[in-house]
Amino acid sequence: MKNARMIVDRDFRVGQIDKRIYGSFLEHLGRAIYTGIYEPGHPLADEQGFRTDVLDLVREIGVPIVRWPGGNFVSGYNWQDGIGPKESRPRRLDMAWFSTETNEVGIHEFCDWAKKANSSVMMAINLGTRGVDEARNVVEYCNHKGGSYWSDLRRKNGAEHPFDVKLWCLGNEMDGPWQIGHKTAQEYARVAHEAGKVMKWIDPTIELVACGSSNLNMPTFGDWERTVLEEAYDTVDYLSLHQYYGNPDDDTPHFLARSAHMDDFIRTVISICDAVQGKKHSKKKINLSFDEWNVWFHSNGHDQKYYDSRVWHEAPPLLEDDYTFEDALLVGSMLITMLRHADRVKVACMAQLVNVIAPIMTKAGGGAWRQTIFYPYMHASRYGRGTALLPVLDAPTYETKDLGAVPCVDAIAVENEDGGVTVFAVNKDLTEDVCLTMDLRAFPGLRVAEHIQLHHDDVKARNTLEHPNEVAPTAGPGGKIEDGRLQVRLGNLSWNVIRLEKAE
Repeated sequence: MKNARMIVDRDFRVGQIDKRIYGSFLEHLGRAIYTGIYEPGHPLADEQGFRTDVLDLVREIGVPIVRWPGGNFVSGYNWQDGIGPKESRPRRLDMAWFSTETNEVGIHEFCDWAKKANSSVMMAINLGTRGVDEARNVVEYCNHKGGSYWSDLRRKNGAEHPFDVKLWCLGNEMDGPWQIGHKTAQEYARVAHEAGKVMKWIDPTIELVACGSSNLNMPTFGDWERTVLEEAYDTVDYLSLHQYYGNPDDDTPHFLARSAHMDDFIRTVISICDAVQGKKHSKKKINLSFDEWNVWFHSNGHDQKYYDSRVWHEAPPLLEDDYTFEDALLVGSMLITMLRHADRVKVACMAQLVNVIAPIMTKAGGGAWRQTIFYPYMHASRYGRGTALLPVLDAPTYETKDLGAVPCVDAIAVENEDGGVTVFAVNKDLTEDVCLTMDLRAFPGLRVAEHIQLHHDDVKARNTLEHPNEVAPTAGPGGKIEDGRLQVRLGNLSWNVIRLEKAE
């Protein structure tokens, strides 16, 4: 068995964790909306057609905010198509995903669903085919109390009180050539600044997220962020990051090291934000919204065949990654990585929430189940509230193809709001357990309340409708704190949650 050591001290604060770091994403893509959260006629549908089994699972995670309606979809979306009587709403061809959008779920329905899910809405506006006019009108519709054209139309459509949407995305992935209305950095910067300006004139309480590069590997990366911030720095509050990882070469050690790549990405974007702040002599700090992150690669072959066919189906099964146990391990490490930067990563959205690269899967007309990645996401959301503490970690390493030596243990500690401490840890070693010794002398009077462990002997194990608990958490061995130190055995290839609470 290998050994690792970590010191946890409240003086090693990263920052207060914004609960929105545990957000998610629902795009009008595939079966995320239709037969995902919304399926009239389903045995468990409520009076509005929302699946209550899915709502139960979303509430189980504790999702604080959900980004909507896209994604690539938003760059061709007319939000007015989704208001008013459903029978009058137009059917549209969605060129982002080559599907047909029925517009049965629009602003009113989605805001109602979010309220039922105990969540709030992070709304994206269309800066692909639309622009400043779109921006001011939709904020007026959603947030203005009344006495104007758009706010009174909202009231006429059944919502007397404003939806009070506080967080807005200024478009989506606008440096991507695949994007409808793809723009250069300067083109985007100008329209984002002008749109954001009028949005805040209507509602000064809102916050705005500007598009960063679509991912770290874009040729525009770096220059795009700098150009956008130099133009829109005083208007926006956050800069977005998007990143997905896959394991097409079936190399588990390399795959599990991708969280170190994510860490480099975050550090680089922070540096760009701070460089522009320095250039502008500004006291304002731009924080980050990592509003698309996950594992995504399993469904690529199937999806490409659909795109090539151009059949324009309603809610086709797209991006339905069937997640493995090793995917859950990387998701756990990605969560730890974002918590390590909780002072700057204030919003994050696992993409997505239901059916589409999602922790929750459904069968049309049938049941719903938790994918493997559900568990680290749920554990972090439920137990990772409070102040992130950066542990001093000494762990064995292994060599990677492109990142050099990477620790075989990822870990972060959170001082919870009730005075307890939660430690999240991933052991990436394929064969050996790790004895993790934690120095907790800065927190006298704690005891081990619970050790949750997620492990499976088969890294390719999956959950299905027929076998929904093939990969599920179990009780770990735990331990006892003696002289301010705790030794915990982390099984090989395992996600661990060690919950420490004040002794009675």
